[in-house]
Amino acid sequence: MDRRRRIGAYGLCRDGDRVLLARGSGNSAFPGLWQVPGGGVEHGEDPAAAVRREFAEETGLTVEVTGLRAVLADVVRLAGVDGPVAEHTDRIVYDVVAPSGISGPDPEGRPPHADPDGGTDAVAWVGPGELAGLALMPFTAELLGRPVDPLPEGVRVPQVGTPVRLASIDRRQRFAAYGLATDPAGRILLARIADGFPGAGRWHLPGGGTDHGEQPVSALLRELVEETGQLGRVTALLHVSHRHNTSEFGPEGRALDWHGVRAIYRVLVDAPTEAKVTEAAGGSTASAGWFPPAEVAVLPRTEVVDAALSLLAP
Repeated sequence: MDRRRRIGAYGLCRDGDRVLLARGSGNSAFPGLWQVPGGGVEHGEDPAAAVRREFAEETGLTVEVTGLRAVLADVVRLAGVDGPVAEHTDRIVYDVVAPSGISGPDPEGRPPHADPDGGTDAVAWVGPGELAGLALMPFTAELLGRPVDPLPEGVRVPQVGTPVRLASIDRRQRFAAYGLATDPAGRILLARIADGFPGAGRWHLPGGGTDHGEQPVSALLRELVEETGQLGRVTALLHVSHRHNTSEFGPEGRALDWHGVRAIYRVLVDAPTEAKVTEAAGGSTASAGWFPPAEVAVLPRTEVVDAALSLLAP
């Protein structure tokens, strides 16, 4: 089976107890199913910018991102010309509002409308009592606290054939999960990047790329064990960031056009042990350690560490 990955950004827009939903058109992967508006993050695009763009395309509304709601992942089975396709989507959901007051028209006086030439054939404000009568995409049902029903039989994408190739075979997009982990004494857990990998020698947050079919939190806890030997518990989703480097050098030995999208979580390690790398030799982590905040301040660090520390409540 062909396995593919994509990253999507979506917006939860509310008007009191109503939520704005869009219905998939016949041109979409799942016609007739309702979801919060949004779609794929383009290569190099900030996910927050992607949700604003997708919202405008699908609903005609200009929205502002006000917060980060959730990061979810799922795998759906599609029918391709060359056989079945298992598509993994990492879905970043933001809280958004329309500057004009959400349920009214946008600043130019236009009400929410569908994109009949794209993937949406209807847009509607839906109250709690109406949700039960709608066929919802599983991630949207989970987001809204509704029962998650399996996708209908026969929902496929017949136009899916040979995987779409990017402009260059060296153009990559990756989703990763990292943890700002501390212990009861307030020490911070860091992992040093091994030689041959981007940022070699710098101290980084534990974490890394998620596997196909893997939830971000599960991936982070797995990476925490592999890179530092610690058992942790995730307590909050802090931030989603991205980094685009058109000439990233890594173990491939050549420059890549690299776009990384990263979810950063707050992690507590209640029973810390000596930090040590447990993954097989040849991985991206050279060593791990616990550091008091004052010591972290003088270490060679990645920008991910600095961004995460700025989010840590005093």
